[in-house]
Amino acid sequence: MLELITFSLINGVLYGMLLFMLSSGLTLIFSMMGVLNFAHASFYMLGAYFAYQISTFVGFWPALIIAPVLVAIVGAFVERYMLRHVHQHGHVAELLLTFGLVYLIDEIIHLVWGRMPVDYRIPEVLDFTLFSLFGIGFPAYRGFMFLVGVVMFVALYLVLTRTRVGLIVQASLSHPDMVDALGHNVPRIFTLVFALGTGLAGLAGVIAGNYLITEPGMGWAMGPIVFVVVVFGGLGSLTGALIASMIIGLVTTFAIGLNLSLADLFASLGLEITREAFMADLWFLELSRIGPILPYLLLVLMLIFRPRGLMGTRET
Repeated sequence: MLELITFSLINGVLYGMLLFMLSSGLTLIFSMMGVLNFAHASFYMLGAYFAYQISTFVGFWPALIIAPVLVAIVGAFVERYMLRHVHQHGHVAELLLTFGLVYLIDEIIHLVWGRMPVDYRIPEVLDFTLFSLFGIGFPAYRGFMFLVGVVMFVALYLVLTRTRVGLIVQASLSHPDMVDALGHNVPRIFTLVFALGTGLAGLAGVIAGNYLITEPGMGWAMGPIVFVVVVFGGLGSLTGALIASMIIGLVTTFAIGLNLSLADLFASLGLEITREAFMADLWFLELSRIGPILPYLLLVLMLIFRPRGLMGTRET
């Protein structure tokens, strides 16, 4: 039991950090621009494919830098020549545009790289056992993923709260006319913010693409859960996104690892439920089977009882 708890805790924290790496860019974009980017997970997928292609020529480490920059350039193009023109028509137009981008990027992936997974591998320098617990090795690449997530959070937090650039960016959202009067180019600031947010999604793709599987469905697989994280943590809150990522990562991992049911829980309290009981299928349904839907249950409960999320400042 101790082994199960230990590895569920480690894997839950690691999965949570991966969710944060992906959701941080979306949190940044919404916090600064008020745009919910439906195509955010598609930029994450682009990062993985760019890293795979670049790594085949120059290796993983240059790809770690070049791929997010390329994704950021694509994001800047999208904001400058697409989003900026529909922004005046409200959030519905923005959502429809980014939703269409999801299919556009998917089709580009299919045309260039095909419909099968690509052979994007963990770099050899990180392909070793970092330490062992209960006779099971912990891969060094997982430790590298965790380190990148921590560095990402610290860097973003310091930039947004302790630097002049962060203050200008935040002021551009709430008082754009005043920022413009002070000589700052507000549209350019929004382009840079959107590029940074999509670049962070690309970085998450570079890190996760070889840990998971780089294939055309990876964007659809992560797209819904990243919105759960952002809404659960609070729209626009970087710290809330980190906390929500950890909660969802731990809940999902522990639920999948535990083969328990409500009947087992009541049995531990001295109450026995038989197979002939009312709705017996529900009472004997194992937690591992409903683990993937628990984050969405948490989302529904959060929207009912605290619409602004754990640490959010917006309710719309």
